Amino acid sequence: MKILILKRDKLGDMLLTTPMFALLRQQFPDARIDVLANTYNAWVIDGNSDVSRVWSYQRVKEGGRIHWRAALLQARQTLALRAEEYDWIIVANGDASHRAIKRAVWLGGRQVVSYVDARNTHRRVTHPLEIPKRIHEARRMANLLTPLGVTLPDTLPPLRFHLPADAQAFATTWLAEQGLAPGGYITLGLGARRAKKQPTTEQILRWTQHFNDAWGLKTVFMWTPGKSDNPMYPGDDETAQPVLDANRPWIVPFRGPLKPALGLIFNGRTSLFPDSGLMHFAAASPGGVLGFFAETDVSPPPDQWGPIGPKADWLEAPKAVSELGDELVLARVEALLQK
Repeated sequence: MKILILKRDKLGDMLLTTPMFALLRQQFPDARIDVLANTYNAWVIDGNSDVSRVWSYQRVKEGGRIHWRAALLQARQTLALRAEEYDWIIVANGDASHRAIKRAVWLGGRQVVSYVDARNTHRRVTHPLEIPKRIHEARRMANLLTPLGVTLPDTLPPLRFHLPADAQAFATTWLAEQGLAPGGYITLGLGARRAKKQPTTEQILRWTQHFNDAWGLKTVFMWTPGKSDNPMYPGDDETAQPVLDANRPWIVPFRGPLKPALGLIFNGRTSLFPDSGLMHFAAASPGGVLGFFAETDVSPPPDQWGPIGPKADWLEAPKAVSELGDELVLARVEALLQK
């Protein structure tokens, strides 16, 4: 059997699809299980033994520019994929996507599985599925396997992610330079694009002092580089600055790209992150994560996007994380440290 899974989403979304890959491999141990992803998110599944091959492509439009060479390469890739004559093509989107469905149809699989709705569908989708409501995104992905006869277990397989070697090498060098040992610190990040999901400067200063005084753990404080008005990738430089200005000796700042950040997260004792892609990667790390959610009547709720794993926990605030009491937050962090 030959199966192709289309996954065009963000990095955290790709990570949340890895339980789906594991279920497929368990059900069809001899199948060829390929993934079609873009160059932005394909590296997330490097080294994943549940996947036979990753086909990657560059986006044709990035940063407002059209990349004609990428368009040509995608056309050639489409012909190569059609020649594979896949038995199943699965559109691994949590919602119905006309563009993803169209791409799947172009690839000519014998059976095509996708979530659809009134506006996003195609007559050649052989297994159109209704979009499930209020279930976790990882289970929503796994639910796409039901037309293949896969029965979903009560507990999905764990997230699977292999820390890149260069990320580990960076962490080893950087930690030595900062006088930190693996497991000797907590990572706290500002990875959300909405201020209501982020702890305040005062909360960060109080929590990190407790980490240091009560547990002897310093804090690696990280944030998304850049200005908040960046239309492509809003950053948190302005939000992070008051924490830096406080100049606390137990806070070690890190402002850098994603893969080095992952190296630091995976070498820490545990992590705290707002709802974000980094939160999901931290959930897959040895130390786990405490995630923060707020105003979930208008923002994505934790029952769909909460961190998952044996060392994953989350807190939900009515309107903003600033409402969460220190005692509650610190008790949850301590529980993670004891797991």
